[in-house]
Amino acid sequence: MLKKTLFALLLLSGMALSPVNAQRIMGAAILGINATQVDGDEVYGYKKFGLNAGAAAIIPFKEKWSVSIENIYSEKGAHQRRRYLDSLNGSYDLKLNYLEVPVLLHFTDKETVTFGAGMSWGRLVKVWEQRNGYEMPATTLQSGIYRSSDLNLLLDIRFRVFERFRFNARYAYSIRPIATREVVDSKTGKPNIRDQYSGLFTFRLIWVFNERISRESRKE
Repeated sequence: MLKKTLFALLLLSGMALSPVNAQRIMGAAILGINATQVDGDEVYGYKKFGLNAGAAAIIPFKEKWSVSIENIYSEKGAHQRRRYLDSLNGSYDLKLNYLEVPVLLHFTDKETVTFGAGMSWGRLVKVWEQRNGYEMPATTLQSGIYRSSDLNLLLDIRFRVFERFRFNARYAYSIRPIATREVVDSKTGKPNIRDQYSGLFTFRLIWVFNERISRESRKE
């Protein structure tokens, strides 16, 4: 899967660098926030917030269709506030920070709303975990508890706010487990081995540049 993703990126980069398409490419700066959770960890709700920021290249290939390639720093994980007053206070925090490369296919309706779908590959660059207020020293990048890479399916919608600004909402979910861990079932109190998956909603502002030149180039 990784080889296929890298091949797709190389292919799209070749399209972007060709003389015919060079003036058609639009760039974008991205800044937003993730609301995330990890399914399978007995911590519920999209309560872990983190940064989502980076840049993108947008390559139109028909009047209403385009492909985008992003380079994103994305903070994910899970969070639960303390629930008890004793030493086992029930709090939990998990930080999973990635460098991601999302690739999406987009359809734009009336130059106002853009729908997109695609996939992303991410490399885990930081992991940190605490439970009941105590850091878990065994949870590191080197320990291999969490996979070093993550694959996600993406659904995306963008609304034009101003001429160059878009408001973007995105949903992502892991295709394969990010970890397989022993978890104490909250109902039975018994330990279970569970696959864990990352899910998140992302809300971003996107500033698009070179749009006018791209539009004029496509008309020629």
